[in-house]
Amino acid sequence: MAEVLTVEDTRRMAAVLPDAEFRYVDPPMDPVTHDYAEFSLTIATAEDSALEPELPLETLHYVKAGTVEERFVRAVGKGMASIGWGGSWPDDAEAERPGVAKYDGVEVFFNGDEIDGSRPADHHTVFVHVDKWGDLPRAEKLAAHVGSTVLGDAQVGW
Repeated sequence: MAEVLTVEDTRRMAAVLPDAEFRYVDPPMDPVTHDYAEFSLTIATAEDSALEPELPLETLHYVKAGTVEERFVRAVGKGMASIGWGGSWPDDAEAERPGVAKYDGVEVFFNGDEIDGSRPADHHTVFVHVDKWGDLPRAEKLAAHVGSTVLGDAQVGW
């Protein structure tokens, strides 16, 4: 997921994710039809002067793990962005519930500290996803395993 705020950010992110569909963060609504406008410019060929008034834009694009992460991180500007990796945490007999691949994982959130993207920040946050409903003891064990601690309250993620 990435939010792009400048023409330069947009071009860098589009180069990293050439197949991604970009959308308006706050799409304008047609006052007559009440339909939301869709972003339709081709980023690679649009003039800066045409692209700038369309900003900010966002994209949510899935790629195979290990294919774009380094380039993605270099492309992130001041907008919020995230990279998430799903999987299953190891079994833990003391956990509230067993791990589930659909809900377990880790996510790096750039320029924000709320998993839902509601609050921009000038720092980055790592979220450990454990179970659909969260499992704080398990998250604390996972953080301790890498020499860290859980900071802040639990948040509902993916």
